[in-house]
Amino acid sequence: MRRTVGNLDRFVRFVLAAGAVAGAGVLGFSSGWGVLLLVGAAVMVLTGSSAYCPAYSILHIDTLPKTEEHHQERGQVGTRPAA
Repeated sequence: MRRTVGNLDRFVRFVLAAGAVAGAGVLGFSSGWGVLLLVGAAVMVLTGSSAYCPAYSILHIDTLPKTEEHHQERGQVGTRPAA
C-alpha cells in the first residue's frame, strides 16, 4: 500500500480519534452513538498509523508533501525540483 496520508493529516486523525473516544465515554460506550464514535475512532487510528486511507486512494487524493521522492514514488518520472 502506498502512503496517502501526510503527517499533519495523521496528527489531526489522532486528535479526532481521542475526541471521539471521549465523546463515546460521555454518551456511554455501549450506547448506539457511543459504539459509532468508537468505530470512527478505530478507523481514524488505523488510517493514521498506517498512513494509508482507502478513500483517498479511490478519490486519487493524498496529503503528502510534494517532494522529489514523492513524485518518484507515484511514478511521475521526469519531474525536477524548482531551481
